[in-house]
Amino acid sequence: MHVAKGLAFVLAAFLMCVTDPVRSDDAPPGGDAHATLSIRLAYLGKTYAEAEPLSLIDKIYTDKGIQGARVGITEDNMTGRLIGQNYALVEAIIPEGDDIKPKALELLRSGVSLIVADLEPADLLAVADLPEASNAIILSVRSSDDRLRNEDCRRNIFHIPPDWAMRADALAQFLIWKQWRKWALISGERPKDKDYAAAVRRAAARFGGKIVGEKTYAYVAGSRRTDTGHQQIQKQMPLLTQGLGDADVIIVADVEESFGDYLLFNTYEPRPVAGTHGLTAVSWHRSYEESAATQMQNRFERKTGRIMTERDYSAWLAVRTFGEAVTRTDSADPGVLRSYLLSDKFEVAGFKSQGMNFRRWDRQLRQPILLAGPRALVSISPQDGFLHPKYLTDTLGYDEPESKCRQRN
Repeated sequence: MHVAKGLAFVLAAFLMCVTDPVRSDDAPPGGDAHATLSIRLAYLGKTYAEAEPLSLIDKIYTDKGIQGARVGITEDNMTGRLIGQNYALVEAIIPEGDDIKPKALELLRSGVSLIVADLEPADLLAVADLPEASNAIILSVRSSDDRLRNEDCRRNIFHIPPDWAMRADALAQFLIWKQWRKWALISGERPKDKDYAAAVRRAAARFGGKIVGEKTYAYVAGSRRTDTGHQQIQKQMPLLTQGLGDADVIIVADVEESFGDYLLFNTYEPRPVAGTHGLTAVSWHRSYEESAATQMQNRFERKTGRIMTERDYSAWLAVRTFGEAVTRTDSADPGVLRSYLLSDKFEVAGFKSQGMNFRRWDRQLRQPILLAGPRALVSISPQDGFLHPKYLTDTLGYDEPESKCRQRN
């Protein structure tokens, strides 16, 4: 019985996308002419301006996310042809300055009700609050904003990437396991930097860490790469990290790439660096190879010619989530799929050694978090010894009693 269930789960792992069903008379050879299910899935995004990486090693990609969805749709159709399913990806990516609502309405009115959303919080909420989207399922693949899972949660939004609280908790568990309980916190001045810093403070209080010193780095706009840049950094970073107390580790909150990489080997006292740089808490990393992840990494690179980023992974996993749900329910009706996604029966595989599912109270995907250095995996959280009565992954982020989400049904 376990073997049969395992084989079914592996088969379902290849099926990943969806929207309103249409029965087609164009069946695959040898199949039932009236059995083909045509399914459309929308990828809705904007071409937001993003910070240039600090290091020349990190290439600038303008197609993060969508490439993951494209790989997913290809894999869907490889298996879909065998079982009478046909998947199509509707790509709707507009300029940053445009209003997202007309494009969202166009998709919804055309019958597309299952959406992979590569949107920042304001645009994501604008789409979710459209009356036409009330019965849609929106899988967010971009934002880690804690508020979207709490006071700004929406009934029709599910979250694929971990939020800031999950990332900070994953890091905190490892630091406590290492007995590195004294932390210095350096954060940038931008909103996402402040959000991550707040999550680090919450994690310290939750797991027994102590923040012994804090500083804010004021980024001055200008050339990020100059001929004498290393000399300036070699002088600035020791000054920035001086007077932070007797810390075991320096935690940096620099989400938008202003200074974080410069801290490595440039601190006033010899200290490891973690947070957004150094040791990072992520859902995917180019060095990750466990649980057959190497095959996913290679498959993505053959298809796209580049590495798989965290947003690519989130988009691929979102497509896979839809496919898993439609396969198990034999339905593409949003109401049926939503009930299944929130049920105890739902699980989606994602190369993390366990099936992943959604929290009912905030619709966040439960998942292990990778702790990676620049070139290698270091650990995976939850760490040993951090227990929970139901799911160990619920030791990461906001558990049900802590949640401020009021749209739970």
